[in-house]
Amino acid sequence: MTTHSVAIGEVAVLNPKQPGRAADNSMMVPFIPMAAVRENGGVVAEDRRLLADLDNGYTYFEKGDVLLAKITPCFENGKAAHLGSLSHPFGFGSTEFHVLRAGPHLDSRYLYHAVRSPHFLRSGASRMTGSAGQQRVPAAFVARYQIPLPPLPAQRRIAERLDKADAIRRKRQESLRLLDEFLRSTFLEMFGDPVRNERGWETSQMGDVIAETQYGTSALANTHGHGLPVLRMNNITPAGAIDLTAIKWCEIEARDFDKYTVRRGDLLFNRTNSPELVGKTAVWDRDELYAFAGYLVRVRFDQLRVLPEYVSGYLNSAYGKHMLFEKAKPSINMSNISPTELKRLPIPIPPVATQLRYVKVLETVKLATRRMQNAIPVSDSLFGALAHRAFGAQA
Repeated sequence: MTTHSVAIGEVAVLNPKQPGRAADNSMMVPFIPMAAVRENGGVVAEDRRLLADLDNGYTYFEKGDVLLAKITPCFENGKAAHLGSLSHPFGFGSTEFHVLRAGPHLDSRYLYHAVRSPHFLRSGASRMTGSAGQQRVPAAFVARYQIPLPPLPAQRRIAERLDKADAIRRKRQESLRLLDEFLRSTFLEMFGDPVRNERGWETSQMGDVIAETQYGTSALANTHGHGLPVLRMNNITPAGAIDLTAIKWCEIEARDFDKYTVRRGDLLFNRTNSPELVGKTAVWDRDELYAFAGYLVRVRFDQLRVLPEYVSGYLNSAYGKHMLFEKAKPSINMSNISPTELKRLPIPIPPVATQLRYVKVLETVKLATRRMQNAIPVSDSLFGALAHRAFGAQA
């Protein structure tokens, strides 16, 4: 099979102009904001808007086009979409998209995968222009970028393989989402809606069941592995899990280990963050020795009354997150909930036996989640290897 390289601009139209057409301005057409495009590709859901409101000032595209985010950090995160299943012949979207339309010698899904390949994204990121925080990938870079151009049947076979590898990645990510959703629904099923407290559980202030709170260390973190690994606010996910993919270290005196380290069963509470993320909560469920940083509070409970896993589930519920958002004290671009404020929060107290049943379900879900998380890098590597084999380093 003979394959040669061509510039994308030679085989695709970049940012094609909207054709003049007589159209009913009262019709509803697809609208795709940046937030609707997934990181690592694909559209979450189309919006529908009145054509009269979209005809000017937005990016025009047609069914079968490829959308490519041009602004940082969306570009680096791989925000792109193939519009083969667009529900209307045309639509509009964010002005921060480049639109690519494959020509007769280029398969549109092959093009979609080409602009999601690791080398394309790395090369584009290094050629961004503009001020910090508002940098964009120039259209000229995309147009000049070289891609292999095998015959159309080969392009379609390559795109099909990459589609299948990508589908495996998405299914695993979706499985993680469903596990989280299952856990939230289990919490509601076992304990009822905290707003109505239809089970009639005793309600106390959090301070009545807290045995101890402790601010984290203010020691500077380092990336050299010196000292103890330290948990920071980014190590608690919004869903209430521990994420150790980005760890730093800090050096603390041995005499302060008890004060600034965590043990299994400690609840970590993110006291300062953006208004949407303040109050992130997770339970440390490992035996390794870790320190915790100053934006976190370590909370220990009277476990004859409440278990930390139940409290974490309560604070991570929709009701708990809304309550924390309402109670947080605003600061410049940040919000804060002190241990004193945390102790004032109300909490229903079910029987410990009921809480234990929830913990058993939680442990099963955590085991399944970790297995799925361990499988995701494998599927990512497979997809990356196939993309490298198909597109390599062409620029």
